[in-house]
Amino acid sequence: MLKFFKKLFVFSVLVLYSCAPTSSYELIIRNAMIYDGSGEAPFLGDLAVNGDTIAQIGDLSKATAMTEFDAQGLSLAPGFINMLSWANVSLLEDGRSQGDIRQGVTLEVLGEGSSMGPLNEEMKLERIAEQQDIIYDIPWTTLGEYLKYLEEKGVATNVASFVGNGTLRQYVIGYENRKATTEEIVKMQELLDEAMREGALGVSSSLLYAPSGYADTDELVALSKVAAQYGGIYISHIRNEGSHLLSALDELISISHQAGIPAEVYHLKASGVDNWGLLDQGIAKIDSARAAGLRITADIYTYPASSTGLHVMLPDWVRDGGVDATIKRLADPNLREKILSEIAFEHSPDRILLVGFKNPALRVHLGKRLHEVAELLGKSPEETMMDLIVEDDSRIQAVYFSMSEENIKKKVAIPWVSFCSDAGSFTNEGVFLKQSTHPRAYGSFIRVLGKYVREEQVIALEEGIRKLTSLPADNLGIKKRGRLQAGNYADLVLFDPAKVKDNATFEQPHQYASGIAQVWVNGTLVLSAGEMTGKLPGRFVKGSGFSTNE
Repeated sequence: MLKFFKKLFVFSVLVLYSCAPTSSYELIIRNAMIYDGSGEAPFLGDLAVNGDTIAQIGDLSKATAMTEFDAQGLSLAPGFINMLSWANVSLLEDGRSQGDIRQGVTLEVLGEGSSMGPLNEEMKLERIAEQQDIIYDIPWTTLGEYLKYLEEKGVATNVASFVGNGTLRQYVIGYENRKATTEEIVKMQELLDEAMREGALGVSSSLLYAPSGYADTDELVALSKVAAQYGGIYISHIRNEGSHLLSALDELISISHQAGIPAEVYHLKASGVDNWGLLDQGIAKIDSARAAGLRITADIYTYPASSTGLHVMLPDWVRDGGVDATIKRLADPNLREKILSEIAFEHSPDRILLVGFKNPALRVHLGKRLHEVAELLGKSPEETMMDLIVEDDSRIQAVYFSMSEENIKKKVAIPWVSFCSDAGSFTNEGVFLKQSTHPRAYGSFIRVLGKYVREEQVIALEEGIRKLTSLPADNLGIKKRGRLQAGNYADLVLFDPAKVKDNATFEQPHQYASGIAQVWVNGTLVLSAGEMTGKLPGRFVKGSGFSTNE
């Protein structure tokens, strides 16, 4: 009798199951090779989305959806994270973020050493005066207000930001090159505390530039302690990336230890041919700190050339006080010979490519090397650099061919290294074509999958995707992004591993990457069959210290 009732129970369950309604979703992506972001091997399966959230992953053959997409074996991954983006202005002009979306980037992390808030009225006026081809109003004051403004204006990618120590210093001290007083540090801490409560990811520095670099180690520790209280991190363009790379890394590691905070090195590199051999020692130094229990990580862009202002080739005292003060000194005839005598190019003029001018009349020199322009003008490279900066009334953006391709491969293979562009996210039309740029703006992420995974086989595809997704999400303390799992936000990238390719070059940088088929941001399709849909579902993603983390 007992066996009869057990059989009856099992039969009843089977009948109920067979009669149960089929699961229904808003979207199902079928037959995808799923890379979940963990670094584990992929599997063939389906993924369902409801609203902005991943609802289910696996065999969904019995489920239905309002919209179904057959991936036909293409690879599906979490949206990629750009650890260092300068899209803060380009997104104000064009929120589609095409240069990055077409590479699979769904989160732009802003704020290298300077940030879009907090701003006082004097800082707002300065930023308005510095505007070039892109003209924009500044209706915000705090960093959180800026990020909310972007969200409400409409952006295709999600956005997040660090608070720049240079911005805090300018707000409180201006451009004075001196030690901050106790009262000034307290004021900077208060501003940082407010930004962290708004949702900032932590505090950043860019110690090659004024006024960020005027902060000493103690000041950076004091700020980092505030960020640490909110689960934030300290991230830095360290004080030197050349001959003093190791001591600059020591400072970052010391800040991490003293403040009790995770720390990341922006665009880790050994810059300059004579310094390439220092990279191995730098990696060993970070490995040692990690073995001692410190959470030290780094990010890189995937090119053997950096990009920054031409003015960094000038002596330190000439650059003291910022770009405006630099230009005044260069224009002073009484200082000209002294400056000329002290210029010592860290990079040969034939390895310096000019890519950005404020003055339209000087844009005839776009895409030329500094030595070429010097020959055209009949001047020395030193004189040419000084005169161009004064005539352009700007620092002039340049590309420096300063790194080793072998070193890039080493860095790509390191488990604790993620990726960045260190560039804006542009559209290859309109106002953006008035300037040249570095190809990393269009190719830094897809180059991971095309060049270093498929062609060079430096790392496996699943590892490349981990380093583009869950690794940066974990380093930033961002929840519910960076992995394909039920309950996470539906930031999704569908691509063909056999076809992904960076097409931008140093000679013709304004070229989109290829091989990305579809991109969803917060469950909304923003790139379909390689073309933008016009949807702008990006959100302000807040740091782990914010109570309603997104």
